[in-house]
Amino acid sequence: MKKTLFEKIWDNHIVYPQDKDKQVDSYLLYIDRHLIHEVTSPQAFESLRLNNRKVRRPDLTFATMDHNVPTSDRSLPILDEISSIQISTLNDNCKEFGIKLYDLHSPYQGIVHVIGPELGLTIPGSTIVCGDSHTSTHGAFGAFAFGIGTSEVEHVLATQCLWLKKPKNFAVNFIGRRKNIHAITAKDMVLYLIRKIGIGGGIGSVLEYRGETISELSMEQRMTICNMSIEAGARAGLIAPDEITISYLKGRKYLPQGNKFDQLLDTWKELVTDDDSSFDMAVDINLQELAPQVTWGTNPSMTIDITDTIPYPDEYSQGNENQKMAAIKSLEYMGIEAGIPITSIPVDRVFIGSCTNSRLDDLVEASIVVRGRKVSSKVRAMVVPGSQQVKFAAEKLGIDKIFKEAGFEWRESGCSMCLGMNPDILSPKERCASTSNRNFEGRQGVGGRTHLVSPVMAAAAAIKGHFFDVREWL
Repeated sequence: MKKTLFEKIWDNHIVYPQDKDKQVDSYLLYIDRHLIHEVTSPQAFESLRLNNRKVRRPDLTFATMDHNVPTSDRSLPILDEISSIQISTLNDNCKEFGIKLYDLHSPYQGIVHVIGPELGLTIPGSTIVCGDSHTSTHGAFGAFAFGIGTSEVEHVLATQCLWLKKPKNFAVNFIGRRKNIHAITAKDMVLYLIRKIGIGGGIGSVLEYRGETISELSMEQRMTICNMSIEAGARAGLIAPDEITISYLKGRKYLPQGNKFDQLLDTWKELVTDDDSSFDMAVDINLQELAPQVTWGTNPSMTIDITDTIPYPDEYSQGNENQKMAAIKSLEYMGIEAGIPITSIPVDRVFIGSCTNSRLDDLVEASIVVRGRKVSSKVRAMVVPGSQQVKFAAEKLGIDKIFKEAGFEWRESGCSMCLGMNPDILSPKERCASTSNRNFEGRQGVGGRTHLVSPVMAAAAAIKGHFFDVREWL
């Protein structure tokens, strides 16, 4: 029987099948890796204590601190009381239950979806969960990876299994090639997809990204695309593993070495959608005319080309009254007018970071734009590496000096300004060009205005002081 990549992974992890006679709509799946952080785990551990339960497989559970951590001087005390409590609670829970923790003093600390692949915890063909929606990032390696709620975090801790309704198969076929691979990035590809299918286009499905361009992307770029699958409403994103995947993983900390690693390759080679397999849904995305993308509203589908003007509500909604009202509300919140070029909009802040775009490749590409230039006097710009390993590697290459000489702040690793849960937040009405994944109202701070862009576009906005077509420089 012909199977898709997702079906192969799913079938390999079924512990208890769907029982239609008993009207059971879910399957019990085995979970290979469980990643946790300080925000969604405290209640789960407390419930384990109340019910006198242990962690079933502490050796398959890994923790880090990322959402609430300060990205300034780590030698200073954490001033925010809630953040301090959550961080100390995670430390205590991991000690009590025997879970490996990469804390603020670890050279491997970082955003959970950055350190997982770095450490070799992310393995092709595996199932991976985390109490964080952007767990879909790990799908770049051919893993079925998805976010779960706190009650599910407890369930996996206690059983190493999870009840789940089977998602549908959704093929995303990227057709053709980008005309400028440096200026038009993986971030632009996924923003354009969400623009086309909407934030609900992938609901109830796993998106498998396919096509010649996908197979040419680096693992960092593939992670960017899978990361934002959730913004299209999907359960997860998937890309079949290949030689680029193998090259990235070889030698990673938690993967076997030598002959044992070679033995894994035989199973990974089977992780591909069989010819003539059927998908429940499919969409074709033509890349030949793709331009750098910028969001203008308050969800990721509200996106336009850098050469476009802000759409009028009637134009955006195309007869859908709810969409029209959403556009009107978004324009009001964002403080911009329809009909103006997006390049005329000034920015106050620039953020290069988050689990979407904080890896070494992202920082290298942005540094090419920044080199020899200066941040606008009207802009406060920061670069936040996704992990300590990314930070060390960037500093070894001298990338930190390029950013600092241009006027960027160079920070410690963490989620930072991606979300308003730490000191790196926007003030009301401040406008930010951000490489993160969500532009919801208040996402980066109460009243803050977020525009999603790629790292090279963010770098250009920092220098020009407004949105700018980076193709003129690259």
